[in-house]
Amino acid sequence: MDEKERANEILCILKANFTLPEWTVSGGAREPFRTLIRTVLSQATNDRNRDRAFKNLSEKYPITPEALAEADIKEIERAIRVGGLFRNKSRVIRELSRAVLERFNGSLNFVYSQPLPEAREKLMSIPGVGPKTADVILLFCTDKSVVPVDTHVNRVSKRLGFASVKAGYEKIRQTLESLYSSKDYLAVHLLLIALGRNHCRARNPLHNSCPVKTLCPTATLEAPELSSHRLHVGGCP
Repeated sequence: MDEKERANEILCILKANFTLPEWTVSGGAREPFRTLIRTVLSQATNDRNRDRAFKNLSEKYPITPEALAEADIKEIERAIRVGGLFRNKSRVIRELSRAVLERFNGSLNFVYSQPLPEAREKLMSIPGVGPKTADVILLFCTDKSVVPVDTHVNRVSKRLGFASVKAGYEKIRQTLESLYSSKDYLAVHLLLIALGRNHCRARNPLHNSCPVKTLCPTATLEAPELSSHRLHVGGCP
């Protein structure tokens, strides 16, 4: 099979082995500024602690640029402490809130109307917003055609042979976008993360239990016995 066929076979298997979050199929709108704050809180922690930090913060302040720009930094720290890196995240949250107020009149609604490159550039002009955070907002809130590359997507893409070990963010993103249909970008992002968390771990990846092990060059090299037991998987429905 060619590379696109292999990539989509992997996606088919991942869809069969992992469940996408309910919000991805319910069609509920996600507000850009709240998504931005959740993305900041998600850095270097798990979903549970991110959600606890967001809940604590939202109980203390409205999740708006106006409220967080004027919030006491120590109060933000106390609210989000459970999520780790709370001092740095508190500073970033207040700085980006002030920037959204000053530069965009307190609204990120431009992400809905502007073309992806322009919206992405504007988002990345906000302090603390890099390409991954910008792409998460664009994909999660507007369904724009982009695949965010977090640490799991980076690692999994390289181990699956989609990108070279030296590939940077933009190269990995562009490669994934070339391999998959835009309608699958959200699933690709979330399912590669799920694979990275559950099997393709940074240390001691679980090759034997990995659902895509027979399509993974790294697994074949590190566990040669897998190559003689190829799994037959039918096409996606």
